[in-house]
Amino acid sequence: MTERIWAGWRMAYIRSESGALPPGETCLFCALARLSPARDNYVLERYEHTFVMLNAFPYASGHVMVAGYTHSEDLFGESETVRAETLAALDRARSAIAEAYRPDGFNLGANVGRAAGAGVLGHLHWHLVPRWTGDSNFMPAVADTRVLPEALPDSYDRILAALVSLPARGLTVTGRGHV
Repeated sequence: MTERIWAGWRMAYIRSESGALPPGETCLFCALARLSPARDNYVLERYEHTFVMLNAFPYASGHVMVAGYTHSEDLFGESETVRAETLAALDRARSAIAEAYRPDGFNLGANVGRAAGAGVLGHLHWHLVPRWTGDSNFMPAVADTRVLPEALPDSYDRILAALVSLPARGLTVTGRGHV
């Protein structure tokens, strides 16, 4: 007998405009870089050169991304200031996720280029994915399906609340979503 996994909250996202780019825009991250942080666009915080957002297609609940405002995939062409702020933003997001979810570890990485799995080409962005001991889910291997225990708006609220409670540690927060 075939088992069914229901994720009814996904239909609202699938039917929404939230995944669509504005007219004339070709890069998701360039479009998001111009928006104020908000629950409906998943942008959590903005800094001087970078921003943190919830991944709309997460590998696990709490999966965030950090991207710069500049449309470039050249990590080493960025200024030292941007590289340092990116690292600080990733560490701040890691601290918030650690507080909110209590994971046993994290995956951190960037997919540069189509062959490496980049879903958005040309705009460097970093993925930060919380992981738990024993969470190697069999569903992606046998059913090409991910099972997430939490709706994206709930993940947004949880991570944002943790970010708000943390000191900025040298980052200048220029915008933040609302809890």
